[in-house]
Amino acid sequence: MENGAAAGAGGGNRRRGGRWLYAAAGALLVALLAVAVSSRSFPGAPSSSPGGCGCPAARKYTGMVEDCCCDYETVDSINEEVLHPTLQELVKLPFFRYFKVKLWCDCPFWPDDGMCRLRDCSVCECPDNEFPEPFKKPYNGLSPDSMICQEGKPQAAVDKTLDTKVFKGWVETDNPWTSDDETDNNEMTYVNLQLNPERYTGYTGDSARRIWDSIYKENCPKYPSEELCHEKKALYKLISGLHSSISVHIAYDYLLDESTNLWGQNLPLLYDRVLKYPERVQNLYFTYLFVLRAVTKAADYLEQAEYNTGNPEDDLKTQSLVKQLLYHPKLRSACPKPFDEAKLWQGENGPELKQEIQKQFRNISAIMDCVGCEKCRLWGKLQVLGLGTALKILFSVDGDNNLNQPLQLQRNEVIALFNLLNRLSESVKFVHEKGSSIEEVIKEQSPPTVQKGASKPNLKLDFL
Repeated sequence: MENGAAAGAGGGNRRRGGRWLYAAAGALLVALLAVAVSSRSFPGAPSSSPGGCGCPAARKYTGMVEDCCCDYETVDSINEEVLHPTLQELVKLPFFRYFKVKLWCDCPFWPDDGMCRLRDCSVCECPDNEFPEPFKKPYNGLSPDSMICQEGKPQAAVDKTLDTKVFKGWVETDNPWTSDDETDNNEMTYVNLQLNPERYTGYTGDSARRIWDSIYKENCPKYPSEELCHEKKALYKLISGLHSSISVHIAYDYLLDESTNLWGQNLPLLYDRVLKYPERVQNLYFTYLFVLRAVTKAADYLEQAEYNTGNPEDDLKTQSLVKQLLYHPKLRSACPKPFDEAKLWQGENGPELKQEIQKQFRNISAIMDCVGCEKCRLWGKLQVLGLGTALKILFSVDGDNNLNQPLQLQRNEVIALFNLLNRLSESVKFVHEKGSSIEEVIKEQSPPTVQKGASKPNLKLDFL
């Protein structure tokens, strides 16, 4: 193990080395089996106390989340009490359960040679009689051009608050931040997300590595410490935060024993992928607040939206839960503006910079067609579309990069946006509950030294 894993190991006494390794291995196996559960959501789990005396563990992350308007303590509090329980209910309802996606596309960058080890890579598509009947009907209301004319005055220049009467029905229009043609219904299929959970699939190796390498090296290079461009820094943090969330879900629902089909929590993997790197945790919180800001900014639009699936009882519950989430008094008082988007795109190079970053994000969206695992592609497309929808809401631009256009969302964008927020909420909750105790246990169980030439498993290659 790296980064100070030798601390507290007792000096590496060779005579005790064998006993120590057996004890550590035994303790790790017991820990893994103890937490092994097969679950598709993140239920509440009590926080562990390193000392076992009932005293809360000291917080590692405190103060304001970098580049955001809320602190870690507030985020954890409103997530546990308000957002997480509400989102868990919402995503199980028919409107948010079914996602329309183009699963089979040619990779525009290289031949698709990805291979999956597990049948869990495959996606169960919905038969035509399963998903809601209203989803099958094309929108035949006002054209996008006509809708723009109907909206009246543009939003205010400073905070770009959205028109409270903006919703006119679901539209069929592409998202300028993503590459998929969302209006091409002939190549789309509906997927029940509850039957296709985001979890470990065995998709690993060169194909998975090439996906992330292409995203980071070609489209989202890590900013140097002296970089002053807030916009490029924000793009990197959004992708890093999404990457961290994906890693959390892999670790949370992991195939511990393929021979017995035993699924559970892989806590050492969680530590190695995310917790060992504070920046990755910080970026997870940043992405969560960024997406939450988009949802709260579009509150009036989302409140008026039609959540029609043909089941009045479910649809009424959906509408009620959406309003409950958007206007919860604790959320509005404790964290009224999670992220301040007004500070971006300032200066004379703002429009050109926006075009550059929008092109980079579209490329990232297109890379999702190169993911060689069907289920990974599903969740990659959904979450990138959700992030693209958040960018669209916060910066309200059309394909020509004109500012202050009336907000128009399609049904699939809203489904992706709320499912992404739920994924991030689950990740934040799990990291908050398990983070400190896992780090203590991992450090105690880490070997004092790594022998020269010993191999280290590369745990950063899986996509899902």
